[in-house]
Amino acid sequence: MRVLLRAEGVAEFLVLAFLYGRFGGSWWLFAILFLAPDLSFLGYLAGPRVGATAYNALHMTVGPALLGLLALASGWALGVSLALIWAAHIQFDRALGYGLKFFSGFGDTHLGRIGKAA
Repeated sequence: MRVLLRAEGVAEFLVLAFLYGRFGGSWWLFAILFLAPDLSFLGYLAGPRVGATAYNALHMTVGPALLGLLALASGWALGVSLALIWAAHIQFDRALGYGLKFFSGFGDTHLGRIGKAA
């Protein structure tokens, strides 16, 4: 199952990157912002519960989906670019096996255990 879930992440990342290119977004912007959702790791400085909440808030597909819909509906091109970058980041993480976090610690994810104990 893990292989299938990672393959799904790769496929979705490739589709999102393709759409980003077709939409005409700046690849410099993509490169600069691609890892921005990982700033949510800073939440772990306040403990695993806050860290998992912060991480999950920026790594659920609901956020970029809503941003993308609002941006498309309002004609906000930058918002569409941001939504595609954000969604691409999430799927790239999924392809690497990084899932949504449980409160028990960073290594406990919905895709299984990651890290040294995996």
